[in-house]
Amino acid sequence: MSSNLHDKQKSLTRRFLLILGVATLVCVTILGLMIMFTDKLNLNMGNTQRMTVGGLLVAYGIYRSFRIFKTQPDDE
Repeated sequence: MSSNLHDKQKSLTRRFLLILGVATLVCVTILGLMIMFTDKLNLNMGNTQRMTVGGLLVAYGIYRSFRIFKTQPDDE
């Protein structure tokens, strides 16, 4: 049983890439929401442009979340 548990652990590189991917996901999503809903960033954009750019960043964050958390055939 101990060898079975050891076989399912991810390598150090895969764990690092997972953590980096999650950090990127969180940062991109928060940046998109900040652009959409706060005026403190002093951006020279109209309301429509801010919503478009922020929406694209949030959509990219959602796309990254699906890419990060999908199951790989070799991970099962």
